[in-house]
Amino acid sequence: MTADERREGSARARSLLEEQAVWLRADAVVFFAPMPEEVDLWALAEKALGDGKTVGLPRFNAERNQYSACAVSDLKGDVKAGRFGIVEAGDSCSELTLKRLDLILVPGLAFDSQGRRLGRGKGYYDQWLATVQGKTCGVAYDEQIEREIPVEPHDKLVDCILTPTRWICCSQRAVLE
Repeated sequence: MTADERREGSARARSLLEEQAVWLRADAVVFFAPMPEEVDLWALAEKALGDGKTVGLPRFNAERNQYSACAVSDLKGDVKAGRFGIVEAGDSCSELTLKRLDLILVPGLAFDSQGRRLGRGKGYYDQWLATVQGKTCGVAYDEQIEREIPVEPHDKLVDCILTPTRWICCSQRAVLE
C-alpha cells in the first residue's frame, strides 16, 4: 500500500471505530503506537483523552518478561521508545488495573473472521490478552483479513476486528456489547 492509501485507510478506520457501541461506552481504552505499515488510530487517543476516557498504552516489563497496560495523559511526554523500538508508555506511567479496561486495540499482521490473529511471533500480546477482561479488537487493513489463520494452543482470539471498511464481530462477547 502507498503512504496515501495507508493514511486514507487509517482515517476511515478511525471514523468507523467512533461509531461502534463498544467505543462509545468505553471509559478505558488501550491503544498501540502504530508501526509505519499498521493502521494508525493514534489521533483517537488524543480525542479519547479530551472526552475524559482513560488512555492506556502497552509497556514492556523486563522483570516479568511481559507487557502491561499503563495510563498515559500526555501523548508526547508520557511515551518512550520501547524494547523493540515501538513507542510505549513511559516509566512514570502507572499500570492500569486489568479489570478497568473496556477496549483493547490489538495490532496484527493478519486476522481471520473467527478472531484468529497472526502476530509477530514472540507471543507477548497473547500472554497479555490472556489476562485482560475488556473487549479485544484486532486492527488491520482489509488486505490483512485472511480466510483462515493457523493457531496454536497459546494463541488468543480477538472479539472483533476493525478495518477501514468493516467491523467484524468474531465472538458472542462482541455481539453482546
